[in-house]
Amino acid sequence: MWKKILFGAAIVVFAIAASGWYYVFEYSKSHHRRVEDENAFRVTAAQIVKDYETNEAAANTKYLNKAVEVKGVILKEEKDQAGNVTLTLKSGDPMTNILCTLKSKQFNGSRAVVVVKGVCTGFLSDVVLNEAVVEHLNR
Repeated sequence: MWKKILFGAAIVVFAIAASGWYYVFEYSKSHHRRVEDENAFRVTAAQIVKDYETNEAAANTKYLNKAVEVKGVILKEEKDQAGNVTLTLKSGDPMTNILCTLKSKQFNGSRAVVVVKGVCTGFLSDVVLNEAVVEHLNR
């Protein structure tokens, strides 16, 4: 009797582990959101920061988990712990900027005006865009 219970439990644990492995390593690779193909809100860096500082709840309703296209000047370019390029766009407010994590691991720009399209994930001390792509680059 105990052997049957242990065998059944082992099968359930194996099925859960196999499902988790498939989701993490296979399914998620090919099922990402393609922000490049989405229609986006067009806004300047100064405007989106103003919206969030004025009324965060209303700004979340407007921007959160939606594609947003932000035009701004690059303040700094860095790499995060995962090796992704992050761009910080000036907003006009010295305390708050736009933090964009790019899909691409490489970026060849410097102190330029850019249009970055990404998914808005909210407001911490900066407005955060993830899965971003550079749509346009002006020098």
